[in-house]
Amino acid sequence: MKRRIVVTGMGAITPIGNSVEAFWDSVKQGKTGFDRISYFDTTDFKCKLAAEVKDFDAAAYMDKKAARRMEQFCRFAVAAAKEAIEDAALDMEKEDPYRVGCAVGSGIGSLQAMEREHTRLEEKGPSKVAPLLVPLMISNMAAGNVSIAFNLKGKSINVVTACTTGTNSIGEAYRTIQYGDADIMVAGGTESSITPIGVAGFSALTALSASEDPARCSIPFDKDRSGFVMGEGAAIVVLEELEHAKARGAKIYAEVVGYGCSSDAFHITSPAEDGAGAAKAMENAVKDAGIAMDDITYINAHGTATHHNDLFETRAIKLAFGEHAKDIKINSTKSMVGHLLGAAGAIEFVTCVKELQEGFIHKTVGLVESEEELDLNYCKESSQEDFMYALSNSLGFGGHNASILVKKYTE
Repeated sequence: MKRRIVVTGMGAITPIGNSVEAFWDSVKQGKTGFDRISYFDTTDFKCKLAAEVKDFDAAAYMDKKAARRMEQFCRFAVAAAKEAIEDAALDMEKEDPYRVGCAVGSGIGSLQAMEREHTRLEEKGPSKVAPLLVPLMISNMAAGNVSIAFNLKGKSINVVTACTTGTNSIGEAYRTIQYGDADIMVAGGTESSITPIGVAGFSALTALSASEDPARCSIPFDKDRSGFVMGEGAAIVVLEELEHAKARGAKIYAEVVGYGCSSDAFHITSPAEDGAGAAKAMENAVKDAGIAMDDITYINAHGTATHHNDLFETRAIKLAFGEHAKDIKINSTKSMVGHLLGAAGAIEFVTCVKELQEGFIHKTVGLVESEEELDLNYCKESSQEDFMYALSNSLGFGGHNASILVKKYTE
């Protein structure tokens, strides 16, 4: 018998709200977080827009000394973890800390620290580089700082799979509890890479939208889509073995029932053109849950608004589900928050849980018309309906594919 794993707490820092409640209220209203980049001068950049986190004050979540020893991606992670742990009413004084682990990933780490200290190296020499550059910069420090902040002494891991990081982090946390290596895992993703080198690098790949219209910049599955818009933030969830959650009287949001992965083994940036890799990840997640493919009626797509992703992900869904694909509602949360890179799968997981809980499927904001081959239901409008399963997809540079399956909780 597999151990059952449930979601007992959630936290979020996003471009449309710095809590799960604020984020979810914005999602239901179809609000977007796109605006001109404020962090640096974009005069010479093709890309002018991003989805920045607004009004974030690290001091509201941690002491100032601790915050100074973190870069923004870590601050976001600690803030979201604080909300999730408090939401779960998790009292570490009553837990064996070695049975509570952490799986918080970041796809990139701190580009800010790298840029800042490289400038110092060039201008003032190697002796002036900050002593804490490495621990400030490396991506595993999100997991490290969350573990330190909340006394989580169990397994602590940092999955780095580009834009699949958030989903893999939650999926590996799920497996950790399922296998018996922990009773509770604090899991998710975080990212803060809206920097000159980050934006220039993704622009050079022609991955970013050059649109200067906030209403028409991140438009997944639309025939006029022109690339993704970089977002930032963090989402963290508390996953818990069911009997442990029930024993301490925890509220239960949903149950995680399936997790599937694959590799395209095809190209460093483009998904496999036939969608076979992503299809296999979806099939594996559904198989893991022990249900039929036709039981899936909703998918939160990776849906980046790049030409290749949306086309090849559509092919993947058709390949995995056959004729049933036409009966599945598919949306993209990136239409509101942009692409949070290593945090994307985590915030989309939170979205799936809230949608299941409230029987609400959000619209893909900005979607007007799709091209011929994109002929599935991409949710031009929101809908209120009861559904049992939510499948969330993530696809990452390097050919990483991951799907995680969440179910409405029932005894």
